[in-house]
Amino acid sequence: MKHQVAIVGAGVSGLTCGVIFAERGYRTAIFAKEIGQQTTSGAAAALWFPYDAEPADKVIPWALGTYRTLIHLASNSDSGVSMIELRQFSRAEKIHIPEWAIPLGARALVPSLPPVMSSQVETSPKIFKSGFSLRVPLMDTTIYLDYLANRFVPAGGSIVPNTYFAHLEDVDPKFDVVINCAGIGARELVRDTDLEPHRGQVAIVPRIKDLPYAVVCDDAPLMYAIPRRNDYVLGGTNELSNDLAADSATTTRIVAECTRALKIEKPNVLAERVGLRPFRKSGVRVERDQLRDGRTVVHNYGHGGSGFTLSWGCAEGVFELATESAA
Repeated sequence: MKHQVAIVGAGVSGLTCGVIFAERGYRTAIFAKEIGQQTTSGAAAALWFPYDAEPADKVIPWALGTYRTLIHLASNSDSGVSMIELRQFSRAEKIHIPEWAIPLGARALVPSLPPVMSSQVETSPKIFKSGFSLRVPLMDTTIYLDYLANRFVPAGGSIVPNTYFAHLEDVDPKFDVVINCAGIGARELVRDTDLEPHRGQVAIVPRIKDLPYAVVCDDAPLMYAIPRRNDYVLGGTNELSNDLAADSATTTRIVAECTRALKIEKPNVLAERVGLRPFRKSGVRVERDQLRDGRTVVHNYGHGGSGFTLSWGCAEGVFELATESAA
């Protein structure tokens, strides 16, 4: 008899774990205070790229596993996943290209495009000094989160919103396996003091003409412009803060920097979004444990700014840990 699985958290990590368990025949339910666009995942730009997560020796294999899955999903237009050119820039003279993006023998782990310079993105003034280009998956959160939910429920899963647990032991005891995908909520849920809220604010604007690729610059001030099917995500911030309220001055700064860097007309702001990236100082936690009542729990949180980038790789790891302990 297969075990019953409860997942705490309905962001991308919880939904992805839900799909894997439900589609493999496990009776699975997701419990969360917020679902869909109300989650931290709903505020993400959701471009595949390992960012603000440690340690690299675990993060990169999870990210590459997710990359392979997302390439497959990109063939389905209903998924909200597409392949896009990412132009990563630096204001310094020489940008650091990650090892996994450098060709190994005949090819790179992630397909690289030729190096790009500021001349290939019309900027005024020429603020970028160096850059490189990759072909990466983009997950349009306005479509992708619903896509995951619409795979999970028909597979026999259920989503229970407006649910809060003070402790994991509060999950109904009929669920003998509990998966902790609570994100920043794990600070209180499992008293993890290693978790830090890395606040990200973005502005949603109409589609930008003649900018079909994503532009990212990690140098201060952090700046990115990510195209989605019906709009653009402009960012951003990465600051230690619990504040979930959108700050109008920050939005003005974000729009001004993107306008300046990309040499575009100032766009109308359709919406402002804020999310708290769950960065864990001791590293992403994908780990099997045991609740006080003896049930199996597998933790899956602390992904920082890489929740989407690590989602499938981590979920496969969670499944292996959960089923190994339940065997």
